[in-house]
Amino acid sequence: MTSARITTGLQRITGGLFVGSALAFAVAATVLSSTFDWPDILREPAGVVLPAFAAGGASLVWTWFATAWTYGLLAVPILLLPAALGRRHDVALRVATFMGATSVVLALVGFLRWVFVVPPLARSYVEGDATTRAAVDAAWTAQHQFGGALLGEHLGQLLAIGWSVTVSVIILRSRVLPRLLGAAGLAVSAVYLLNQGDILATAVPDFPVWALAGLLGSTGWGLWTVALGATLWLRPIPAPTPPADAPLVDDSLDAPLPPTSTTHGATPVSAGPRS
Repeated sequence: MTSARITTGLQRITGGLFVGSALAFAVAATVLSSTFDWPDILREPAGVVLPAFAAGGASLVWTWFATAWTYGLLAVPILLLPAALGRRHDVALRVATFMGATSVVLALVGFLRWVFVVPPLARSYVEGDATTRAAVDAAWTAQHQFGGALLGEHLGQLLAIGWSVTVSVIILRSRVLPRLLGAAGLAVSAVYLLNQGDILATAVPDFPVWALAGLLGSTGWGLWTVALGATLWLRPIPAPTPPADAPLVDDSLDAPLPPTSTTHGATPVSAGPRS
């Protein structure tokens, strides 16, 4: 049926976008990590971060730009997922979709400040005198804690985890996708949540931190989105079977056919194209 083909196509597009955006972000993040010691450098003071950023030049700014927008691509498959799963009217999934898309926007704020906010701070820091450096240090800390720790990491990650947990629970309860995928989503989300300790420690120094939570959580979460996309691509969800008394549908016309009449040998008549 035409609608089944459309649904299958949407599932594959959504799956391909999940895989493509996750892999593109992984490549950009790997380059950023090798050239700027990201994400470890995020916890360093301005006296370490800003000179290193200034030394990176324009290429480092463009690396941050690429990292931001490859992650931003993730919003598209997140928004398409309810339709791809055939659950447009699932209230929980609709709420989760809003959470997931919002998390991407918040992460973009965190990433793009390295393109639009940090460069002038870095220049002022390396070119200024002691007074200027003290002022830039304060400005750096303010924007770093607000745009980075609060918006990008704390709220962005919490909303992303909320999205993956809700999707995983829906998978487990409805079996719309393999249950193993749902169980894996809950597991990686739990590990990723532990990374909040590192974020909160920037404001509460004695807060307990598990050093590996960020690496294991973010990597596992990214691999789970790849698995979600691959599953949508490789195992299209069957279209729901219509009830036995549902009217037949003419694929070429997309219009219901009236009941067949056999009285006096009359020939069945099909509905014409809708105007």
